[in-house]
Parts: sequence; C-alpha cells; structure tokens
Amino acid sequence: MTLTFSRSRRDAFKFAAVGAAGLATPALMVRAAHAQEEGQMTPADHGLFNRFQLGDFHVATLSDGGRVMDEPHTTFGTDQAPDDVAALLEENFLPADRMRNMFTPTLIDTGSELVLFDTGNGEAGREAGTGMLLQALQAAGHTAEDVSIVVLTHLHGDHINGLMEGGAPAFPNARYVTGEAEYDFWTDEARVGTGAEGNHMAVMEKVAPLAEKMTFLADGDDVVTGITAMEALGHTPGHMIYAIESGEGRLILTADTANHFVLSLQRPDWEVRFDMDKAMAAETRKRVFDMIATDRLPFIGYHMPYPAQGFVEKRDQGYRYIPESYQFDV
Repeated sequence: MTLTFSRSRRDAFKFAAVGAAGLATPALMVRAAHAQEEGQMTPADHGLFNRFQLGDFHVATLSDGGRVMDEPHTTFGTDQAPDDVAALLEENFLPADRMRNMFTPTLIDTGSELVLFDTGNGEAGREAGTGMLLQALQAAGHTAEDVSIVVLTHLHGDHINGLMEGGAPAFPNARYVTGEAEYDFWTDEARVGTGAEGNHMAVMEKVAPLAEKMTFLADGDDVVTGITAMEALGHTPGHMIYAIESGEGRLILTADTANHFVLSLQRPDWEVRFDMDKAMAAETRKRVFDMIATDRLPFIGYHMPYPAQGFVEKRDQGYRYIPESYQFDV
C-alpha cells in the first residue's frame, strides 16, 4: 500500500492519512541482521541502541540515558489534583512519587544520508546520567563524522545540547534542519527578560552558530525523500513531527507530542508544565494519536520508555500505549 495524502486530514491536522494496513503487517518492519557487527558488541552496547528495518531505510533508536524525577504531578497534570495524578500512576503499576524520564534520539540510514533526529542532553547531562548519544552512536556502528543531516524537532535543551562537544560542533560533517518558526521564536531577543530567556540563551550558544549550514522547514517540507515534516504545535511554537516512508514501511516520529506513556497518553487533556501553549498541545496530542491509533501506525516518541517505539489504541479518555515487542522480528 502506498502513502496517500488526504486533503481533509491535511486541512484538519496538516498530516497525511495512511491506510490501516500500512504498517499493521509486522513483516514491513524487520530487524536488520548485523550478525558480524553484533558479534563484536558487549551486552552494554545492546542497551544503547535498537535497530530495525523500514522498507529500504535502517532505523535505530539511540539511548541518551535517563534521569529520575520526583513529584510527577508537578510536571504532568499540573491542572489536576495531585492525588488524581498519583492514582493514575498507581493504577498503571508505577510509583506515585517518582518517575524516570528517558531521552531517545533516532537515527535513519536512507542509504545515501545518515539522518539524526535530535541530539540529547550533551556534556551538561552526563553527571546526571544522560548525554550518552555519542556512545550510543558508536555502539550502533557509526561515528559523529558519519552523520550527514541533523534534524531538530524543536529547540528545547534536551534536544539541542548535544550539538556541541568541547565547544565545537559534535557532528562536523553534518548540515542541519529545523522548523523556521521554531528558530525564529527562540533566536528573537524578545525572549530576553521572559521565562523563555534561559532556553533562548541555549539556542544562541548551541544552534545559532550553525545557522549557515541550516535549512529551515515549513509544514509539509521534505528533509529528504521519504522524510516529511509536519507541524504539531503547542509544546513549542514550531514543534515538528516527522512522517517516515520507505517502500511499504510507515513510521511516525512524534518527538515531544506526548512526554509520558501514561500521563500524556491516557490523559491527553491534562496540562504539562513544559508545553508552552497548553491548550494547543492537548489538541495536537489528540489529533496526532487519533491518527496513529486509527491507522495502526508504529511511532517513536522521544520520551517513551526505551527503546521508545510502540503503538497506541484508543481507550476511554485517551490512549493505551503498546510497547513494541516482537512485531518487527517476525
């Protein structure tokens, strides 16, 4: 089945409709066989990346690490009673008072380009257990010099801090891609003196020096053939998600549309502290995951439980997250 773009869905959400059979067939996504390569790896290496095949593309999720956070209700469900947030976590066999936040960039080898989506927490995160992207990249058989395109889904620190290493570009041979609206917002000096000033300064330090090698996208633009940017606004003013298509394979990179597999997905209307336009972010969550659930598409979410890939089904007020198990192996 081929990917077809529905005008009505594009008008409603600016996204492409994909037939329900498009990725319901497990054979369309098969783990790449890298027996010789994997034979040289340690068990620790295997915990840093997870590779599979999507049509002619090779896709790997790369662990940048994770960190434990206290008091989930101060981040998720900030408009709800803390007891209600705790009850939902406990109902899902999760601690009510602590959570683990995970960070997972994605690497796509198209055969002609090596495309990295987001760069993790970088040097600043290493003492806290993150900033592992370069190690994960190496474990997956690549070097930073191999990366030809770096796509930034949006410009929050946990997505851009890995752009620089020791004051120099971490991916010296890459060109860069991000949303034009996102870049314009964060580089605007109007952010100085506001709550966005800290992130503005990070963007000026990590992203702005790379502007000469940067391509700015709008909704519907292609990074390369088979990788299409789509607006998914609310988390930030120019937040983008990406539709990946190769052969019969379909995949959605949802970035930070949902930041917790229970609190964001089961209760998509609940406010999230880091969503800049909370009402718009909630509406975007529902539109994106309604589409993913209806069309039975796999997705990779930056903050989903590692390896960060799975499915959702519509349930009650929101969605049930179904982590990938062996669907792509058989």
